[in-house]
Amino acid sequence: MNSQASTGAQPRRAIDVVNASLKRRYAKERRFRLLGATAVALGLAFVVLLFADIIGKGYTAFQQTYIQIPVTLSAAEIDPKGTQDPDAIAHANYMALIREGLRGLFPEVTQRSDKRRLNALISVGAPQFVRDRVLADPALIGTTQALWILADDDIDMLVKGNIDRAAPEDSRRVNDQVIGWVDRLAEQGRVQKRFNTIFFTHGTSREPELAGIAGALMGSFYTLLLTLILSFPIGVGAALYLEEFAPKNRWTDLIEVNINNLAAVPSIVFGLLGLAVFIGFFGVPRSTPLVAAMVLTLMTLPTVIISSRAALKSVPPSIREAALGVGASPLQTQFHHVLPLAMPGMLTGTILGMAQALGETAPLLMIGMIAFIVDVPGGFTDSATVLPVQIFLWADSPERGFVERTSAAIMVLLAFLFLMNLAAVLLRRRFERRW
Repeated sequence: MNSQASTGAQPRRAIDVVNASLKRRYAKERRFRLLGATAVALGLAFVVLLFADIIGKGYTAFQQTYIQIPVTLSAAEIDPKGTQDPDAIAHANYMALIREGLRGLFPEVTQRSDKRRLNALISVGAPQFVRDRVLADPALIGTTQALWILADDDIDMLVKGNIDRAAPEDSRRVNDQVIGWVDRLAEQGRVQKRFNTIFFTHGTSREPELAGIAGALMGSFYTLLLTLILSFPIGVGAALYLEEFAPKNRWTDLIEVNINNLAAVPSIVFGLLGLAVFIGFFGVPRSTPLVAAMVLTLMTLPTVIISSRAALKSVPPSIREAALGVGASPLQTQFHHVLPLAMPGMLTGTILGMAQALGETAPLLMIGMIAFIVDVPGGFTDSATVLPVQIFLWADSPERGFVERTSAAIMVLLAFLFLMNLAAVLLRRRFERRW
């Protein structure tokens, strides 16, 4: 009886040990899941904070302040000979006409220093917009028009609430007198915020209210277009040869290792290579989309080759065997059967490589894309900058107007990156085949 009791108690103790062990393991699993969920939540929280900070600082850049001023487009000043000569109209002193109309709204301002502050309400670039309007419609000459004139960046910041009115006067960029003038104009309905078309149609400028991203956008467009033209055929051709035709030996193994290593090389190294080889040896012009595309092609080729090889590997061997079995040559097999099936994966990898190239800054700084370029480039050999470099330049400017434009440019860049990644995902889902 005692032996039976002992043999019956032994299994119960073993079950207790197993149950206790299970409880500990389940507790560890719950803690691990909790840690994982906490890490994901923290990551999402930081991303949300980052985007909230960028959007909070940058959304105001999509609006710009204008002041309505009655401007007398004097024929004696604009077209004294009455010939409506475009050259004479273009060289008229429109700033004097704008300032005369502004002083007409404040006849009590007579002191020289007060007049200087009053004139500072208007952007230094305002005359060119009036000139363009008169050139488009010369019939306006000799009339008085209520024109919406671009305001200075300090006035723009004041109207948008980015200048603290309660702060001491000596710590503000605008004094109480200027604030009073702006409030008076606002009460008369002469101050208005409009959509900032300048931000999308003009190149960069030293004046925040005149600065835009058109030059950087076109520079990025030309650079990415040429990068795609160079990297896609070279990358796909290299992947096709290495995967389908190259013999398996030490040389091909060395090439494959180097391709994988190049994918992890810091991007600034490619910039140094472009500076030494393309600019220093071959004499390619600096600060152009051409040299930028050549550098970015070197940087994105490993990504394109690796993704293309993975796409080729995903095609079942039976496709190749069936094509060869009906008499197709190896080259026909690849171009008529394998490549069409692997192309969605190749395009997906290429788009991701282009998205990586779009966001690069360091290699382009080394080849002179940091130059101050005002004009919008019209080709691959024109001096240009790109959007990430433009963001880098604006971020170094102390004016509050450039702070919001920096954040707005980041928003535009992130939107392009999001669209490119979305295109890669949709392309893969639409055309990818599962075997």
